[in-house]
Amino acid sequence: MSGGDYRGRRVVVTGCASGIGEALVHVLAERGAAVVGLDRRATAAPVAEFLEVDLGDSASIADAAGAIGEPVDALFNVAGISGTVGATTIIGVNFVGTRELTEALLPRIPRDGAVVNTASIAASRYLERRELVAGLLATETREEAWRWCEAHADEIGTGYAVSKDAIVWYTLRRAVELAPRGVRMNCVAPGTTATPIIEDTRRARGDDFLKAIPMPLGRLAEPREQAEVLAFLNSPAASYVSGQVLWVDGGYLGGVAAGLLEHATGSVGPRT
Repeated sequence: MSGGDYRGRRVVVTGCASGIGEALVHVLAERGAAVVGLDRRATAAPVAEFLEVDLGDSASIADAAGAIGEPVDALFNVAGISGTVGATTIIGVNFVGTRELTEALLPRIPRDGAVVNTASIAASRYLERRELVAGLLATETREEAWRWCEAHADEIGTGYAVSKDAIVWYTLRRAVELAPRGVRMNCVAPGTTATPIIEDTRRARGDDFLKAIPMPLGRLAEPREQAEVLAFLNSPAASYVSGQVLWVDGGYLGGVAAGLLEHATGSVGPRT
């Protein structure tokens, strides 16, 4: 089976109704996958089956997971929120909800199956916040995560960057734990991409914040450009790739590491 061939594979995609998730459904369907799409609203993308889910609601996640069945050859966690809805809500969807759904589906993922999570360049300072985020990762329930958010309100800003930090650390840790089962887990961290979440970020942080993020290629990414990378990581072509974070940012963080660009995102505080 080639890296682009998903024939005979049953996959789950969250966030299938718009943006990167919608583009990913098209990519996977073109390559023969039977896609189970999950979102809060119906999608026009070519899914084989659609299930409504709210990643901010544990009962909704449990219902959706119970309806999916077996097997799940690949799980693509794409859904996420940003904006001004509050740190607890953002972390509750982006990290807690993603973790709950993933853990519910992992028993149905066979050997040689794979999971890919979606972080963001907002997680580019995840190493600096390792000790802070360790407390969030240690929570076992949504209620514990809420209490953690309340206790660290002054440190997490709007919660978006920290939610994506947590996705990165969850990926790194879980990849090692899943390896003996032959299940891979990786993470894609998109740069600024032309999706609806851009407007949420603009409302939360303003135009100046978005304009300050360098784009070495001179443009936003298109959703399909991110989708192609997600599809690769869960494909047989990436069969020895696990525990990796792939920064799909057009060269931004490479420029930062080389000292050629200013680090303009990934901070937390009142404007995050």
